[in-house]
Amino acid sequence: MEISDLDAEPVPQVVRWLGVAREAGEPMPEAMTLATASADGAPSARMVLLRGLDHGFVFFTDYGSDKGRDLAANPRAAAVLHWHVPTHRQVRVTGSVATVSAEESDRYWSTRPPGARRSAAASRQSSVVASRVALEEQVAELARLYPDDSDLPRPDRWGGYRITPVMVELWEEGPDRLHDRLRYRLVGDGWTIERLSP
Repeated sequence: MEISDLDAEPVPQVVRWLGVAREAGEPMPEAMTLATASADGAPSARMVLLRGLDHGFVFFTDYGSDKGRDLAANPRAAAVLHWHVPTHRQVRVTGSVATVSAEESDRYWSTRPPGARRSAAASRQSSVVASRVALEEQVAELARLYPDDSDLPRPDRWGGYRITPVMVELWEEGPDRLHDRLRYRLVGDGWTIERLSP
């Protein structure tokens, strides 16, 4: 992998790599580890799904979840995408995080399967629940109240976040562990690309 082969900006390059992984049959190429930190610096990581790549990396969740509370207190995050096919690659991202517009969240909400919308509306992610039965009853009640699944409104507590990157690192496996690591770093208004030692 050579710097001259890369896009001048990181997001188009990640879009390209993501497309290659999809076409090669990577089982869940949008799976992304998201790392956040609380106000006192305690780190936390979990898997989310990358749902948009524009000027940043977009994912959706409950704003009251553990990650939502972390991001309210400390609006910075790191993320990792990892693929095994057709080539062993990973992408590391760090940057600031902000919520997407209500309109963008509404657009994505409308594309979700009915069951996923009901589950998100019934669940207050990361909060303690009495039982699974209690959750299932809430979902069933929403199905009764909104028999036309498209009428179920997006809860105000649920929506999207965008990581606006200041650093994106591309990693590609090399023979004898002589891996390629190329890092995009935001300097002023532009990107510089550097090769890192593996």
